Amino acid sequence: MDRASAASALQVRRLGRVPYAEALELQEDLRARLGRGEAPETILLLEHPDVITYGRGAKDGNTLQSDTDLRRLGYDVFQVNRGGDVTWHGPGQLVGYPLLDLERHGADVHRYLRALEGALVGALAGFGIDARRREGYAGVWLDERRKIASIGVGLRRWLTLHGFALNVNCDLARFDVIVPCGLSGVRMVSMASVLGRELDFAEVMDCVEDALRKAFG
Repeated sequence: MDRASAASALQVRRLGRVPYAEALELQEDLRARLGRGEAPETILLLEHPDVITYGRGAKDGNTLQSDTDLRRLGYDVFQVNRGGDVTWHGPGQLVGYPLLDLERHGADVHRYLRALEGALVGALAGFGIDARRREGYAGVWLDERRKIASIGVGLRRWLTLHGFALNVNCDLARFDVIVPCGLSGVRMVSMASVLGRELDFAEVMDCVEDALRKAFG
């Protein structure tokens, strides 16, 4: 099977709660297999245990504790090859990792980012949340100060890695050890905090999967 044929059928896999290192290894394997024409395009949907990740743009001062103290507080810590600054992943947050061949999707990174944002905006609208893009900033926002989803991607030979994190029912206090995405004055919110109730996580995954399939299937 060649690369184009392998990419023809999008698969979505729901993995439950997966340690960050394990999910990263799976992403790397799937992307390599996609590049060799041995696997289809795949989107992984999952949660992580508490973890802080530093992207390529991470700056000193955007983490408010040392890595040693973060680990003492129960966070894993990883430096990863994605765009963006520092962020948190953890229980109650829906993380999506699309492993796609962008040669099939316009060979345009900016178009890909806008498509991810658009899919999440559409999924949130299904729950009555008026979310939007913010000019000049990746992610999904309610306004210029409130952010509900983060996006940071990696790319090699038009094959994608990493993805998005949508705050569903998560403990927002777990963001307090960082300046999320390196943006001071920005407050992270969740679907639960906006709506004033806990969401059915599987129902949110259903809506997000449907939006992603429409965007990339």
